[in-house]
Amino acid sequence: MTERETWASRVGFVLAAVGSAVGLGNIWQFPFKTGQFGGASFLVVYLAAAVGIGLPAMLAEFAVGRRAKRNTIDAFGALGGRQWKVVGALGLGIGFWILSYYSVVGGWVIRYLVASPTGTYFGDAAGYFSAVSAGTDALVAHAVFMALVVGVVALGVENGIERATKVMVPSVLLILAGLAAFAFTLDGAGAGYAYFLSPDLSALRTNLWDIVPFAVGQAFFSLSLGMGAMVTYASYVDGEDSLVADAGSIVVLNTFVGVLAGLAVFPLLFAQGIDPNTSGPGAVFVSTAGAFAALPAGRLLGTLFFAVVLIAALSSAISLLEVVVSYVVDNTGVGRLPAAGTIGGALFLLGVPSALSTAWLGWFDTLAYKLLLPLSVLAILLFVGWVLGREALSEVVHGSDLGRRFGAVWLWTVRVVVFAAVLGTLALGLQTLFVGGAIVPPV
Repeated sequence: MTERETWASRVGFVLAAVGSAVGLGNIWQFPFKTGQFGGASFLVVYLAAAVGIGLPAMLAEFAVGRRAKRNTIDAFGALGGRQWKVVGALGLGIGFWILSYYSVVGGWVIRYLVASPTGTYFGDAAGYFSAVSAGTDALVAHAVFMALVVGVVALGVENGIERATKVMVPSVLLILAGLAAFAFTLDGAGAGYAYFLSPDLSALRTNLWDIVPFAVGQAFFSLSLGMGAMVTYASYVDGEDSLVADAGSIVVLNTFVGVLAGLAVFPLLFAQGIDPNTSGPGAVFVSTAGAFAALPAGRLLGTLFFAVVLIAALSSAISLLEVVVSYVVDNTGVGRLPAAGTIGGALFLLGVPSALSTAWLGWFDTLAYKLLLPLSVLAILLFVGWVLGREALSEVVHGSDLGRRFGAVWLWTVRVVVFAAVLGTLALGLQTLFVGGAIVPPV
């Protein structure tokens, strides 16, 4: 077996994990899921889910990864027996599923980034998206994005992933902050802030059960939970670091980036009179492209915006590919470069339907949100809460100043509160999948 790599520094791990979390889920999906589900009403539920469900669940994944110091499949097998490897395999498979269509969206970002300096999409934002989002162009861009991801992962944990994310994450924060500051100066920005930050409590009560599955799914997606990524990244962590402090930092930074994206996007939309209640995977591209076309320095703003989206997309995609590469490198004599290249090729093939049709991409994404991610997180909570139990408790409090009393509260929260919340979310998601017929793939 190849000697297992480790992070060169604690900061490197935190930034890599933040990079995994801060991706298209924050900048592509978060503002427009917020728009689809009532603005600030969605934000309230999402924030509650991120802190109340996402943070305890992230600690559960960290405990498994650092305790076992193995890839996601072997970690569950080593700690719970061969029968529990299925939990790790489920996470690995879901990460593979998500990355296949995520890479297609990453390809769209590349096309928009290249087109922004010349304003190619300014004349007809919707028409441009239709032209590049499906077909041969989308397929080629999908291949380019996947090649970039493969290149970083092939370089390894320290020389590839850690070095890349140390540049990527601060870049995302700086560029988004600059865009948000610019958006603050626009006429009509106040309406955008009111929509995003002032919840309508009556609407929240009326639509709560429609909002919950998407808000919790958004928390899982944006925090990279249930995909094997956090288990894998934690397996490279030194045993003396505080998992509680690291998980808290990651959740706070990730949530901050999502909110910052909303502070940039919604004022841009309202300043141009664009309805944020849009749907479909192309919403962020069509709406922001239309906004940039009408703004001063729109070409520069478009270039900056899609640059930050690309950086965020790459940082998340890197973590998902690393989950599969880690398993192959740990269990075979295959090196990182051929493993990353072969797996990247398989991901490209699985992503072909999504590249040829946005309907297929939407189907892949809906199943991930409503079924796959809640199911995977539920299995992890069951394992950590009732199988690993006190070992997980010891791992969570080790390296921190918190005692076993905190660990006991966390463990019972995982066993009862978080488990029940995720189970309810899964039930709501399944109901909408089967009642609405969304479980059936497009034809």
